[in-house]
Amino acid sequence: MSKKEKKQKKINEPQYYTSATNMPTYNYRVYNMKFTEKAMYFIIAFLAGAAVGYLFYGGIGKDEFDQPTKLTWILNIIIPSITGIIAGKLFVPIRRESIVLQRQKQLSNQFRDMLDAFNTSLGVGKNINESFLSAYNDLKIQYESDAFILKELEVIISGMQNNVAIEELLEDFGKRSCNDDIKSFANVFKTSYRKGGNIKEVIRNTHSILSDKMEISEDIETLVTANKLEQNIMIVMPIILILIIKLMSPEFAKNFVTPTGIISTTLSLIIFVVAYFMGKSVLNIKL
Repeated sequence: MSKKEKKQKKINEPQYYTSATNMPTYNYRVYNMKFTEKAMYFIIAFLAGAAVGYLFYGGIGKDEFDQPTKLTWILNIIIPSITGIIAGKLFVPIRRESIVLQRQKQLSNQFRDMLDAFNTSLGVGKNINESFLSAYNDLKIQYESDAFILKELEVIISGMQNNVAIEELLEDFGKRSCNDDIKSFANVFKTSYRKGGNIKEVIRNTHSILSDKMEISEDIETLVTANKLEQNIMIVMPIILILIIKLMSPEFAKNFVTPTGIISTTLSLIIFVVAYFMGKSVLNIKL
């Protein structure tokens, strides 16, 4: 399956599924923006893109006396509008993907806390069902009622009360989560639970391994954060420099609206946009 086909499949996925007990469950791979939310992000990006477009290309078409002409006024509307629309079209999918990643990160952190509570309950002699219920009660104190992990535990507990196999509930959770750690936990639990192994020891070891992996992932994220900040600063710097030049040295800034200046500015913008997406790809480290 090509990258384009995978993207289209992801877009066509529903944001919610229905569990075996008719409870709504999240699809953590998808986030469908409401119209008002999408419009808000588009307008914000449009205004920013239009401002940048006017900053870089405003004043084109002046006469030999450096006075604005009708062409100048027309271009001052058309060019910022085009750059604003491009910015809006680019930003909305980026923002949607950012929200999806934020939700997945929240779920990952909450899942680790669930493992801690679940493992503690097993350690004091409770069975599997009691341990899930105890973990749910512990996390209710730590998180608000709409937290992802609480909703998932409610689905699991409801399934257990309705005689739905717990390994199936965890396997479904792993598939929807788009999280390799949750998938691994569900697979290990399913195998050991069906084979009649020492489930407590297996879960204790799994908890230890996954916790170490999550800690390493957080350490890497901490190290990369500084580079991401530097990347964002480098993207903003050309805009700030052009603004300073136009404010401090209007005579020199006239070079930007010459044919050579327009070509150089356009090439520079393209290079910075490409550099941004390349940098974003490089810094997107997955364990």
